[in-house]
Amino acid sequence: MNCVDCSDIDPIEDEGELKLRPYSIPLAAAVRNAGYEVFGTSRTCIIPYRCIEDLLVLLELLESFQEQQQISLSICIKGRGARISAERWLTLDQVKVRFSSEDLVSIIRSHDFCSHLQPIVNFSEEIIGFELLLRPLPQGSYFQPYELFEIARRTGFHSFLDRAARISAIETSAKLLPKGIKRFINFLPSSIYNPKYCLTHTFEAIRRLDQNPEDYVFEVVETEKISDMAHLRAIFTEYRQQGMLVALDDVGAGYSTVEVMSSLQPDYVKIDRDLISFCDQNVDKQRVLRDIISRAGDFGARVLAEGIERREEFLFCRDIGMDLGQGYLFGKPADKPPAHFGFIA
Repeated sequence: MNCVDCSDIDPIEDEGELKLRPYSIPLAAAVRNAGYEVFGTSRTCIIPYRCIEDLLVLLELLESFQEQQQISLSICIKGRGARISAERWLTLDQVKVRFSSEDLVSIIRSHDFCSHLQPIVNFSEEIIGFELLLRPLPQGSYFQPYELFEIARRTGFHSFLDRAARISAIETSAKLLPKGIKRFINFLPSSIYNPKYCLTHTFEAIRRLDQNPEDYVFEVVETEKISDMAHLRAIFTEYRQQGMLVALDDVGAGYSTVEVMSSLQPDYVKIDRDLISFCDQNVDKQRVLRDIISRAGDFGARVLAEGIERREEFLFCRDIGMDLGQGYLFGKPADKPPAHFGFIA
């Protein structure tokens, strides 16, 4: 079961065809005048290209035509040896970003990444779970995770990358962690168009690997702007109906406001690291933290402090009633759990 946005991404080949819509007589004429063949239908132009340089010249011509006519063109590039039957339609801007960032797109397309684990502890400093974080392969090309997701967004590949990252996290956790340990996995709400359909692969991976659904906590990532509350509620509902839990990240900063938290009522509330930093010395931060803890308590959420680096922060968060902590004080993201905790290496 695959939608176009989650389907595999073919490489751009040296020879193939460019499909273009909407079709118009002036557009076909401009392309023919530039020396290209054009095969038209009532809605779509089909333009063969002979090499990558040929394709790049064609894209420049189409960009100029689009600007002159003040229209928006959609294109689909299919190589002669394309394996994917689904047609992925992109804007010219998305295709331009793909060409200018082909190294990062290649990482996305080839799944050249893995998942690292960062410990999450209770306030007795016992590990109760891990957050799974996207990282480069040990011998693979280097990238910054935020940069990879930004390129995915700008090229229209964010649904593909988000799903692949979730599956990587599930597979890594199944291999390295015993049952009963929580696994926090990020997701992009904008990549999930229809929760009942788009999350099928996630649920299938958990069943295929014989994992306990209640061990999984899916959290809205820190970079995701929450613009459609009803859609996010539907996603939360789908996760919960499958026996999984949900978390809201970075509460107290950016888009994840305390009001959003109270509206969504997640199972876990993860407090923004900026609020945690030197919270033991800042009265204003302390007031906000106590308010978050109080409101989260109204609907039974567990509160997790992110970004703890100093023991003074840890002690203060413990003393005001937080449940869990995460940060460099307890461990950085790593490719396996800490050996001294007795987990599978």
